Amino acid sequence: MAGALGGIADQQQPEFRTYMTTQKVPSYTYKEEVRVGAVLPESGVTYHEVPAEYKVKGYKYTVVNNTPVLVEPSSQKIVQVIR
Repeated sequence: MAGALGGIADQQQPEFRTYMTTQKVPSYTYKEEVRVGAVLPESGVTYHEVPAEYKVKGYKYTVVNNTPVLVEPSSQKIVQVIR
């Protein structure tokens, strides 16, 4: 799996992308490359709880440059890019 241990499993990523589309989460415009390890700014980004069925603990999700990502809330670091 690309991303962090405990991220969204490869086979669940299409389903998660569909879920996120239905949530109409606004996309944050980020001037850097959207990649694992990138650190998002402390303000301006809204983070959301990952639904329990995805079995992701300790991370939240957001949308950056129209790309869904999992983020470690304490560091604002991207831990998984959902493709």
